[in-house]
Amino acid sequence: MLTIILTITISTLVLAILVRVSGVIRFIPNNRVGVVEKLFGTRPLRHGLIALDGETGYQPEVLRGGFHLFPPFQYRIHQAPLVTIPQGSIGYVFARDGLPLSPGQTLGFSAGGDFQDVRGFLARHGQKGPQRAVLREGTYAINQAQFVVVTRERTYGLMMDTNEDKVISSLARTVVDRRGFTPLVIHDDKDLIGIVTVHEGPSLPAGEIIAPIVGDNPAQIATYHNKFQEPEHFLTARGMRGRQLQVLAEGTYCINCLFATVELQPKTMIEVGEVGVVVSYTGDKGEDLSGTAYSHGEMVERGKRGVWSEPLLPGKYPFNTYAGQVRKVPTTNIILKWIRSEAGSHRLDENLSEISLITRDAFQPKLPLSVVIHIDYRQAPLVIQRFGDIKKLVEQTLDPMVSAYFKDIGQTMTLIELIHNRAQIQKRASEEMRSKFALYNLDLQEVLIGTPASDKDDRSIETILDQLRARQVAREQIETYQRQQAAATTERELREAQARATVQSDITKSELSISIRENEGKAEFARSQQNAQTIRILAEAESDKVKTMALGEASRIKAVAGADAERAARLGVAQALAIEEQVRAYGGPRYQLTQQVMERFAAAVERSGAALVPRVVMNGGGSPGTGGGSGMIEVLLGMLMSDKLGDGAADSTTARDPAAVELGARLRKETAKALGATSG
Repeated sequence: MLTIILTITISTLVLAILVRVSGVIRFIPNNRVGVVEKLFGTRPLRHGLIALDGETGYQPEVLRGGFHLFPPFQYRIHQAPLVTIPQGSIGYVFARDGLPLSPGQTLGFSAGGDFQDVRGFLARHGQKGPQRAVLREGTYAINQAQFVVVTRERTYGLMMDTNEDKVISSLARTVVDRRGFTPLVIHDDKDLIGIVTVHEGPSLPAGEIIAPIVGDNPAQIATYHNKFQEPEHFLTARGMRGRQLQVLAEGTYCINCLFATVELQPKTMIEVGEVGVVVSYTGDKGEDLSGTAYSHGEMVERGKRGVWSEPLLPGKYPFNTYAGQVRKVPTTNIILKWIRSEAGSHRLDENLSEISLITRDAFQPKLPLSVVIHIDYRQAPLVIQRFGDIKKLVEQTLDPMVSAYFKDIGQTMTLIELIHNRAQIQKRASEEMRSKFALYNLDLQEVLIGTPASDKDDRSIETILDQLRARQVAREQIETYQRQQAAATTERELREAQARATVQSDITKSELSISIRENEGKAEFARSQQNAQTIRILAEAESDKVKTMALGEASRIKAVAGADAERAARLGVAQALAIEEQVRAYGGPRYQLTQQVMERFAAAVERSGAALVPRVVMNGGGSPGTGGGSGMIEVLLGMLMSDKLGDGAADSTTARDPAAVELGARLRKETAKALGATSG
């Protein structure tokens, strides 16, 4: 029994070894493929590498995962991993069998690009060598005896020959250098475009530098190459090798870098305030739109070779700079400065310098100058057509023209006139040069002239300018003093107004007080008038009363006076008679008068207490010692003596003294009056 078991075991082991060695049963894992190689048969392989009709050699079909039965010892199975292309990668295929490449051809025809169908590839006349089609992301069961797949991570294929390894390695290095293992990504935030250069297809005809656009219509499926991602369709559309006029915009492109390479360039930016005039190097010859009278070149419609008549307006353009050139023309005002140390924002005047003049009085100033011009955007193609670019226009035409014009003006004026008449010169230059600029399709806006200056070592102009400045300073000082005087007057008036405003309340109060007092005065005056009228009436009444009373009193007094007068008259008469009798008794009126005078004199001396004999003797009249004239005392004594001596002596004494005569006359007169009143 044991012998039987041992025999069965040995037989099974031998059978297994025979099965293994003979290759009757083969197991292929699911992550691998089996490349079948027929070792012997009745028909040898005469051409190529792949046996399509059962010949000996590599068979076109591959074995997938599982068990497979084969005749013993006739086939060799080469297991290979599945070809995996990672996401974001591209795989390049090298075909070992197929039709040979034609002369001038660099990549093989991929026969639809299905590299998993070797039989179909060869049946559709696929070509050997590097393929035009590429493998995108995914896993492929590829016969690696027919195709070698090169990826960024590894190379898939059955290595057969050392020279072939060198070819595959060279292909891989080329792809690495061209960064072809990853899709081309043009980001939308970088404003880039892709300039495509195709390395496959017929060459460009003589005189052409850019291949025209082909296969860009999605409706034509057979020729639409989808931005160079379908090389077979590109060639079907008769695309040519070389730089392409068609460019790539933003997006992701899986382009075979062995078929076409892409150069990234910035988009053409036309800023606001400028236009782009296109000078195209490619395209058909178009009709000249500039007219027969314009002999500076040809202006053509868009898409033709030459200067395009329509400029590019502000914006971003995916313009192929190898197919033409965009000359930017500013449409805003351009300031050209003839000043060596300054340049405008467009840098068109960086080579300009001050204009050297010779004035009429032999000064040699340097005139700084600025010219403002404008270019109509519709005239921009004509300007570019004539001059090539704006900088050439400035340096080759405007600079000599402007310099010659101002040199002519400088020779007709002195330096002082050149400085003083700057405004007139600017106006004249603007008017006269505007027509000249119009000949070059330019619109002259303004001519601005600076202050003439001299070289560093020449101080003559500075001396004249210093003198002019001194004059101006003097005039300004006069004006300043006048203004200061006016300001002082205004300030005084202001302060008076401020002071008046400050005491305005007091003034108002005083005016109100005056008005009040005036009103009170008027009221008091009215009251006074009323009182006066009252008093007047009362006075008139009182006057009437007094008058009436006075009349009564007067009548009474008159009556009383009449009675008194009659009584006094009678008393006077009686007295006069008595006196007359007394006078007669005393010896006459003269004696009676002298006696009364002496009595009164004695009474006056007695009352005064004066000495009867004075201490000082005063002469009554005349000068001392002359003996002329008589005093009052002497007269009285004379009168007394005359009374003693008799009338004759008295008369003689009195006659000798005029004063005594006058006194006697006066006494007699008074006596006569008294006697007359008494008698009356």
